[in-house]
Amino acid sequence: MSEIKHIIRRMQSRLHNINLTWNRALRHSRTAITAISGLLEVLSVIAAIGCLLCATLYIGFEREANELRTLLVYFRTFQCIFLAKVLFNLIFNLKNTIENTRVIKWIVDITLLSTLLPALYPRPANPWIPWLEDVLYSNKFLLGILVAFAIVEISYFVIRIMGKRTNPSLILSCSFLFFIFLGSFLLMMPRCTYHGIGYIDSLFVSTSAVCITGLTTIDVASTFTPLGLLILGLLIQIGGLGVMTFTSFFALFFSGNTSVYSQLMVKDMIYSKTINALLPTLLYILGFTVIVELIGAFFIWLSIHDVLIMSTEDQIIFSIFHAVSAFCNAGFSNLPGGMANPVLMNSNQMIYIVIGIIVMAGGIGFPVLVNFKEAFIEYFRRLWRRINHGTKIGRSVHIWNVNTKIALYTTLIIFAVSTVVFFILERNNTLAGMSLYDSIVQSFFNSTTPRSSGFVSVNPANFLNVTLVIVLFLMWIGGASQSTAGGVKVNTFALILLNLKSIILGKDHVTVYDRTIAVGSIRRANAVVAISIVSYTIYSVILLLLEPQLPAKSVLFETSSALFTVGSSLGITSELGMSSKIVLCTAMFLGRVGIISLLIGVTGNRHDYPVKYPTENIIIN
Repeated sequence: MSEIKHIIRRMQSRLHNINLTWNRALRHSRTAITAISGLLEVLSVIAAIGCLLCATLYIGFEREANELRTLLVYFRTFQCIFLAKVLFNLIFNLKNTIENTRVIKWIVDITLLSTLLPALYPRPANPWIPWLEDVLYSNKFLLGILVAFAIVEISYFVIRIMGKRTNPSLILSCSFLFFIFLGSFLLMMPRCTYHGIGYIDSLFVSTSAVCITGLTTIDVASTFTPLGLLILGLLIQIGGLGVMTFTSFFALFFSGNTSVYSQLMVKDMIYSKTINALLPTLLYILGFTVIVELIGAFFIWLSIHDVLIMSTEDQIIFSIFHAVSAFCNAGFSNLPGGMANPVLMNSNQMIYIVIGIIVMAGGIGFPVLVNFKEAFIEYFRRLWRRINHGTKIGRSVHIWNVNTKIALYTTLIIFAVSTVVFFILERNNTLAGMSLYDSIVQSFFNSTTPRSSGFVSVNPANFLNVTLVIVLFLMWIGGASQSTAGGVKVNTFALILLNLKSIILGKDHVTVYDRTIAVGSIRRANAVVAISIVSYTIYSVILLLLEPQLPAKSVLFETSSALFTVGSSLGITSELGMSSKIVLCTAMFLGRVGIISLLIGVTGNRHDYPVKYPTENIIIN
């Protein structure tokens, strides 16, 4: 027994010495390890981009046997780079890897390591678990793992750039440009279209999707295959939620290795109260989006499954695509004629109610949705305490913040007034011949969608001129701030009215709900309104010069629809020349990222000089 204990002690001593020797070697080689780790990081990002490009070729193009073998060689190369990075970190950076890697990232890494099995162990003739053997030894399994790993790597890369104190507005603008051009090439893949598509049209549709506008120069239903609709839907979803929301989610969810600065940037972007609440807030936003879209898709399916003569698969595709398009306020439809399809117009109108509600949910703004969650938790907590302790808890203060109140009240007022006005003006025009119920539903739908979504069930070209003016005004206002809607935003419009009220009453400050609005917010609201007017004028003049043969009313409507990311048209989009399409692409891009944000990103924030100059008054009246 003593000999066994002696052997054990001797083995422990040897292991301890080996560990000390290994740690000493690591310390002496720290410079080399850091250099190799940095090199693998760079190679991994390059391989991730190459992997996604090759996956695009694999999925979107017809391939011959020799081309497929070449792609497989590339995938194996990317696999080797990814495996080298994972194994290197496990061997030489184990402590940091354990501290900075979450459970899900461990799962991805371990799954990647499982792709070594075919190289280490040949495919058995009589496998124990046949279905598992089919999965592990298939090229599709390898491709799926490599694509998942590549997405995570690119997300890390973006979040690291954010940590370098790069201007967030510039990052946001560049990320939108990246997905616009990426989408323009993806939509041109042979498997995405039935008869092909030109690059300018593909760029226009991609810009419209990422900028969640809805204008299109081609017929979506007859041009794109199910794969093309899938890519179009992904572009809409990315554009609606924002590129930074996706990348921040991946980086924070799969790893805790993000700088404090990058976390602060994401915190301000999604209006999270604390850094600790960052990941839960991101999960809540993404979860809310997915749940609303799934519920919306289900109710859309209920409203059309006995109406549209389609296969069950096509009905599901239709429902999901329209739910995503509605929540993101994109306005794309894969149905011939869109929402004005005669079959839908002659139905029970339920689909218009469902889509209208989804549009409003997407246009209310993520800060408001976060406030909803906080208010629900607070009310639930108070109710729980009251049930447990049996005592009534005092009234909570400021559960609903001022931004939420302004956004909700302004939205409801605009919605109610515009619905009534549309009904009164168009009752004997475009709504003529409809029942009272149908007229009310169509008034609700066509007064909700112009504020950003772009869906139309009644041709705007047939509207009265006064109705078109009101529609243009609704386009200009748009939805709430930090939402999927466009326009100058209802928050901005409300602040302009509140500022006007305070000036008329002779007040020095703008107050609402027992709060004083910050001067910076008022200045920003005024700047947004001023830039929107100036940019709309400039774009209108350019398009009128480029398209003198088109009606001025249609051109002005098209400009407003593009710049304020609405998507409605009087029917001239397909008639535009190449130059006009490119001009509208820039208008949609600026309307989505925000001209002020882009200018700040280019010029940077410049603080005032410490010198204070004498104050002068300018004659305004």
